[in-house]
Amino acid sequence: MENVTTLVCNQPGEFTWQNHELGALIPEHTLLKIKRIGICGTDIHAFDGTQPYFSYPRVLGHELAAEVVESSDQESFPAGKTVTIMPYLNCGECIACRNGKTNCCTKMQVFGVHKDGGMATYLQVPTRLVIDGQGLSINELAVVEPLAIGAHGVRRAGVQPGEFVLVIGAGPIGLGTMEFAGIAGATVIALDVNENRLAYCREKLGIIHTINAKDDVVSRLSEITKGDMPTVVIDCSGNLKAMNGAVDYMAHGARFVLIGLQKEPLVISHPEFHKREGTLMSSRNALPEDFSFVIDCIRNKRVNTGDYITHKIKFEEVPSLFQSVSAPGSGVIKALIEVS
Repeated sequence: MENVTTLVCNQPGEFTWQNHELGALIPEHTLLKIKRIGICGTDIHAFDGTQPYFSYPRVLGHELAAEVVESSDQESFPAGKTVTIMPYLNCGECIACRNGKTNCCTKMQVFGVHKDGGMATYLQVPTRLVIDGQGLSINELAVVEPLAIGAHGVRRAGVQPGEFVLVIGAGPIGLGTMEFAGIAGATVIALDVNENRLAYCREKLGIIHTINAKDDVVSRLSEITKGDMPTVVIDCSGNLKAMNGAVDYMAHGARFVLIGLQKEPLVISHPEFHKREGTLMSSRNALPEDFSFVIDCIRNKRVNTGDYITHKIKFEEVPSLFQSVSAPGSGVIKALIEVS
């Protein structure tokens, strides 16, 4: 019987290799041969020891592209089909699940966070979480999940054509959010402290309005919007200072959407928020329709995933190169691990 090779984050700063037998197919599951793994902020923070409420040891990895080996649904997922997964294991019974909000299940378990993920040669997942690749390439499938996060946030915000949408944070999630806000017909404004990321927004995504957070942000926003200010503000930074100060960027009647996550309390000026009659909402994970929308946008060339993938490393190189491809000065947008 073939073995599974797994890379385990044993404790912060330490990866170890493990091998075990593949085992029989679990009922209602699909066995996947992992082909690509996207490295995301969650993986980086877990390795650094700064991911809140994280337990070790843990197998990281939830941005996956894979090939079906065997499935409980052979008609939909025959051997050899390329797929991605929706890595959010929901209970199906709680109030959120019953109302179709499986993305914020009360007992949510995310692969690579709450349970072992895909930094392995093989992985079994519930078949209901497997998503048909619909002809997308392996590399394209590996970035569907982070793009779906942004697509869900834009849908939560109810972005309308002609609106000014400010996206705070030009990391991979923020960049995807900008793309989908643009697809929704908005005029996008990018805010970040990293000038290289802002240049990427202009050159790769065609975003005209970019602001460095070190500048007078309120004045620049007022200038761009002719005094109105953005009607949608979406935080993708997870930076507490940025989140607490974002009320000043909102138009009266605006929506403030939190995709970025911060473990500390959010503290905002109630008078400033109240006088705007602002709407505050969070955006967690994504839903099946977000994955479908992202795949459709990639297939129709509305999103070019090649712009995101800046670094690639081999699976066997991860222990030695993981820190280098995740360092802020590396110029990385999205790094992929090539498993096979």
